[in-house]
Amino acid sequence: MQRPRTPVRRSTGALDVLVAAAVLGCALLLGRQDTGEGYPPLNRAGCLLTLAVHVLLCFRRRTPVLVVSGVLVLWTAYIALGSWPVVNSLAAQLALYTVAATRPLRTAVTAGAGVGAVWVYGGFTAPGGSVAAAAALGVVVPAVLVRFGQSARESERRGRRLAELAAQLRAERDVKAERAVADEQARIARELHDVIAHHMSVIAVQSGLAHYVFDTDPGAARKALVTIAGTSSEALEEMRRMLTLLRAGDNTPESYTPMPTLGGLGEMAARMREGGVDVELVLDGRARSLPPGVELCAYRVVQEALTNVLRHARPAGAVVQVRYGPHHLMVTVTDDGPGPDPAGSGDGGGHGLIGMRERAKLYGGTVTTGPGPDGGFRVQLVLPTSSPPAGGEGPAGG
Repeated sequence: MQRPRTPVRRSTGALDVLVAAAVLGCALLLGRQDTGEGYPPLNRAGCLLTLAVHVLLCFRRRTPVLVVSGVLVLWTAYIALGSWPVVNSLAAQLALYTVAATRPLRTAVTAGAGVGAVWVYGGFTAPGGSVAAAAALGVVVPAVLVRFGQSARESERRGRRLAELAAQLRAERDVKAERAVADEQARIARELHDVIAHHMSVIAVQSGLAHYVFDTDPGAARKALVTIAGTSSEALEEMRRMLTLLRAGDNTPESYTPMPTLGGLGEMAARMREGGVDVELVLDGRARSLPPGVELCAYRVVQEALTNVLRHARPAGAVVQVRYGPHHLMVTVTDDGPGPDPAGSGDGGGHGLIGMRERAKLYGGTVTTGPGPDGGFRVQLVLPTSSPPAGGEGPAGG
């Protein structure tokens, strides 16, 4: 992590050295001028002090407070030699600005007061005694430098804050994207489970039946093969519909069969009967059109519950009751089997029941599972609906 920062530090240090050298050149040129105010020319001691002042400027970013303190001490010594104060004033101003741009206001004001005091001292020691001008410079110049330095410090602080906020927003965006991907993966997993588990269970049962009666009852074997053909075709159609959705998204006109609805429960019941589960479909209330997501959720829960009966409770019978309430839909699937452990129903590890609850939660509903009132196992789904009952509508399924 340190290697990327090293070139930046080196370039900053080199820039400080160049700036200090440029200011030193200006100071030496000023020291050679005849001011006409009675100041002596720059002597050897003055040159050494001036050089020391500007050497300190090379470190002004690293230790700004120490640098400005050293500059003020050397500048005072330079003035005490009777030299012209202006020669090293630019170095003192640059050191003060660095303190104001990197340190709190109290520290910057203290440094500014030090610079002003040296200016006033220079006015007292001047051959002409221009104390008023020195005092004015000692107040105005430090005040301006502190003000601009603090503004630069605040701008840098805001820039860092904006960079932090931008990084935080990018992190939140990445988290949301990951969450969206996880939600989409879970949705696809639920669809795959519902489509594959149900149809493959029917195919497995019917293929076993066909193998068992292939020689003794060719008619029953042929009927089982017909059921397998129909179930596999339906599974392929649902898989094709789902893949079309994944490839095309929601903006492409639908070129696939509609999503399953409660109107398809009759066909599901017939298919389960062929698989050896006697299913009775009961409709309570007046059927009505519901949001597609609600109907698909109810259909998948019934499909999963009947698949569990087929896999774990056969040859038990099952009753599917669909009750249309004023503001809710209740679907109950009850079987008269031995009542398996709920954790063992559905896919391995209880993924079938977990998928039911996740589907219901998406639409504000609940799924409850457990032993039935007269034995067996019961799955009950309750979903809120936004559409009120409408008169004159037929049943949801056969």
